[in-house]
Amino acid sequence: MKLILTAAAVAGSLALVACGGNDSAAENKADNMEAAADIQADALENQADNVEAAADNRADALENRADAVRDNASAAADNMTENAH
Repeated sequence: MKLILTAAAVAGSLALVACGGNDSAAENKADNMEAAADIQADALENQADNVEAAADNRADALENRADAVRDNASAAADNMTENAH
């Protein structure tokens, strides 16, 4: 993951340098720093989205299990009632 972020930061930096040939070294460095921070922030947001999706999936699975327990108990109770007559 760090390698991907580093490669993306370098690629972004090169693109910024190519577009802004007249900028000073300090401006280039600042632009590169911002680009690297944007890449890192995007990666963190993607990671947060993945964690949220996994949590949603886990919650859905637990709710499905709870529904199954209720359904099974209801069916068993119905069978007991029908067989008692």
